[in-house]
Parts: sequence; structure tokens; C-alpha cells
Amino acid sequence: MHKLRSLLRFAPRLAHATTSITPTTCVVAAIVIATSLAASPEIVTRATELYQRTEYENSLHLLAQDRAPDATNYLLAGKDYFMLGDYKKATDSFEKTLNISPHSSEAELWLGRTWGRRAETSNSPMAIAYASRTRQCFERAIAFDPHNREAKNDLFDFYLNAPGILGGGLDKAEAAANSIATERPPEYEFEEAQIAEKRNDYAAAESHLRRAMELAPTEAGRAVDLARFVAKRGRLDESDRLFDQARRLAPKKPSIALAQARTNIENHRHPEQARNLLHDYLQAGLTPDDPPRSEAQKLLQRLDGK
Repeated sequence: MHKLRSLLRFAPRLAHATTSITPTTCVVAAIVIATSLAASPEIVTRATELYQRTEYENSLHLLAQDRAPDATNYLLAGKDYFMLGDYKKATDSFEKTLNISPHSSEAELWLGRTWGRRAETSNSPMAIAYASRTRQCFERAIAFDPHNREAKNDLFDFYLNAPGILGGGLDKAEAAANSIATERPPEYEFEEAQIAEKRNDYAAAESHLRRAMELAPTEAGRAVDLARFVAKRGRLDESDRLFDQARRLAPKKPSIALAQARTNIENHRHPEQARNLLHDYLQAGLTPDDPPRSEAQKLLQRLDGK
């Protein structure tokens, strides 16, 4: 739109300078300019398809062809940059989204995630400020949309893991978990398990994880959560059975292979099985909801002692 306004400001000057340009001609020219510079829903749709196939660089390349990017364009570009690990450019894109759409819950959520990654990867004193911005963005995302489940999950994780000086704490995590007890009972039980584990109450943590499985018997992720937990308690055969159960529930879910490979590596067992699972993961058709392939590559390097 900035380019459009600049061009239209010069239209009267051109009309005075050239007698052959009529008012009708100016109107037609303005329409042509506006059409050529309008944001393209088709570009964003095609770029979104690339994003869903984890082709983030190709998605960005396509978005760059949009001559008048709007909030949707900037939001998707920010996600692409985030997935590529370019958190500075991701920040810029999400802030541009919010400049256009200041009450976007999704943009606040992703900006919060980006500040979180910048806090994790920064060695400067700014890391504390970045972490505070993370919390503030998550809280605004929920204020803008109280039904934003991902924002509620991420804010819970922040409260659970961040120190009190940054606005975290188990009491806040408990309150966040209680806020979803009615609307999402299985997720509530999972969050209660994490709080109990933080408090070293492993019996309560396991009880909550089992309750989550009972409430969502067809969700493979609940079986994976329990499999990871019992493995940490040294019950590796039981963990294997739970991973098998998860795979039966969702045979095409690649993240199960990654989780089991990680569990094997952490417990120094079945290295060849872990290697095969990691190769399967790298060859799977992943989506942005799956952990990045770089996690599998790092685990393979760990297997090779690198």
C-alpha cells in the first residue's frame, strides 16, 4: 500500500503535464496499479502448502513475489524464518504482522516463541529481556483469544520452567493447568504430571499420565508421554510396550520413532534400533508440527560419538 499511495500522489502532476491524460485515464491507471500491487491470496495459499511440507525456503521465495504483502503474508514468512532458525528475521516478520493486525493472537503466540528461542540462544544480558517478552507475548495471545490452546500450552511451559524472577513459578503453572481442567481434561492431567515431576512426586506424576491415557485412549501421544516417563524410572521393558501401543494407535506418526530413538539413546540400549528409527524419521513426510529433522541428525551424531 505504501507504493500505491506514492504512485497515486504523482497522478495529479502527470495530469497537468500531459494534456492527453484525462480524468478517466487516471482512474483506470489507478485501478490497474491497485490490482497489480494487491496482496495475492493465491501466493499465500501456495506458500502455505510448501510450509506444510517443511519446504520453508521455497515458501519464502514464493512469498517474496507478493508485491503488496499483508498480515497473512508476514505471518507465514515469520513461521518460515522461525523453522529455519533465523529468529531475527522471524521477529521482524511477526512484528510487521502485528503492525497491520495488532490483536492477532496467532502472531503474538509466534512472536513469543521467537523471543523464547532468542533467549535460549543468546549469551548476552538481553536473554533476560527476551525471556520476559516471551511471557508477555503468550499472555497477550491468550488475552486476544482465550481459546488459543497452543498459547495456553506454551504459557504453561514457560511458567513451569522459568524462574520466578522472569515471571515463572509452579504456582502460576498450577493456575494455568487448572484453567483447562474442564475444557481439556487429558491435557490438564498431562500438565499436572509435569508439575508433580518438578516436585519430585513421581508417583503422582505417573498417576496423572495414566489418567491422561484413560481419558484419551486413542491418542498415541499419551502413550508416548508415559513411555518416556517410565523409561526415566528404569522400567525399560514397559516403555517398549508403550511405544508399541503408540505405534499401533498411530502407525503413520513419525514423531513416535524419534521419541523411541531418543529414549533408547538416553538409556544406552538398542543402538541399531535407534539408528533405524532415526533414519525412518529423516525419510518420513514431516509437517511443521513434527520436531525438525535436525533433532534426528543430532541424535545420530550422538550415536556415532560426535
